[in-house]
Amino acid sequence: MDRHPITTGYYTMVRKEFIRIVRIWAQTLLPPIITTALYFAIFGTFIGSQVAKIHGVSYIEFIVPGLVMMAIITSSYTNTVSTFYFAKWQHTIDELFASPMPDWVVIAGFVTGGVMRGVLVGILVIGVSLFFTHLLIYNMFVLIAAAVLTSVLFSCAGLVNAIFAKTFDAINIVTTFVLTPLTYLGGVFYSINQLPPIFRTLSLANPILYMVNAFRYGFLGISDVSLGLSFGVIIGLIIILLVASILLFKRGTKLKN
Repeated sequence: MDRHPITTGYYTMVRKEFIRIVRIWAQTLLPPIITTALYFAIFGTFIGSQVAKIHGVSYIEFIVPGLVMMAIITSSYTNTVSTFYFAKWQHTIDELFASPMPDWVVIAGFVTGGVMRGVLVGILVIGVSLFFTHLLIYNMFVLIAAAVLTSVLFSCAGLVNAIFAKTFDAINIVTTFVLTPLTYLGGVFYSINQLPPIFRTLSLANPILYMVNAFRYGFLGISDVSLGLSFGVIIGLIIILLVASILLFKRGTKLKN
């Protein structure tokens, strides 16, 4: 198969997903903006004004990167898991399998859709944060790299979840019992240096901690963990999930009768 059909197929999938995201913006873009704005108002303004500075910055400045990253993670994951699951449920995924597109192009199309939604939400949430505090970007490259790579990671995670999901409720189990607890315990609202040693050590097993801190470093130039380790964890998990997705597609696990 030459490059042109591959490029055309990929572009068609991405264009369709972008139009869907924008067309139903009240479901895809607005909810995380409202939710995060409430976090800014309650934790940042009301409670944050009573909290001491962390790493030399005000509490609201400290939590902004974490809240933005939380919105990116949730949006990227939700977009891919819901889009792919409904494609399975409506059997439109069969059309993609019947097409001459390689599996990796189909995977790239779904993952890119999640990345687009995650990045769009992240930009909008950053815009909302400017109503509550001022932001100075310490390292733009680190900021963009952390946001995009995290979006890719959780888009892949959503794809794997959707492949195994048998019911609509099943796609919410991971979000409720895994993703949400890990996000809240991932250093969004606090520095792990404030924790007792045992809980600080346990926090290091939470992969979201590294994503939040890499993104925070891009904004503020501060991090509780090594920047190199943070990106190593993110890239390592992306590779694992991409390989898993390709193998699941190749074997037709939960996809083909």
